[in-house]
Amino acid sequence: MTEEQVQEICSDAYMDSETMTPREKAAVLWAEHVTLNTAKTRDDVFCEVRRHFDDREFVELTMVITYFNMRNRFQDALRIPLDEPKTISGITIGRRQDPENLKAYLAEVVAGWPESFPGPGDEDDEKPSIS
Repeated sequence: MTEEQVQEICSDAYMDSETMTPREKAAVLWAEHVTLNTAKTRDDVFCEVRRHFDDREFVELTMVITYFNMRNRFQDALRIPLDEPKTISGITIGRRQDPENLKAYLAEVVAGWPESFPGPGDEDDEKPSIS
């Protein structure tokens, strides 16, 4: 991604960009609406983004966006500062999760998954009263 594209994404005019492809614009549009929590009510945005991504890509794009939103909120809440640019530029290799470790973790999560969850009004859901 070029510096010019970064500047365009940070502006309100990214959809008019001549340096970004329609697919890149759709990804930024989706990120914006997922982050603002307006994606759930914007059928026009949903349909536009879906024109550029197949099912797998759409789910992956949404997962990446929501992951970074969660991470930003977590770091903000704990007042964890962002990495300095010099630290970021010093990173020379990416981190890749070992698929076998991820598979083992997910198998453990599924194995511990409850058969059912209590619903509203169930006895397990009642709060003790303060007398």
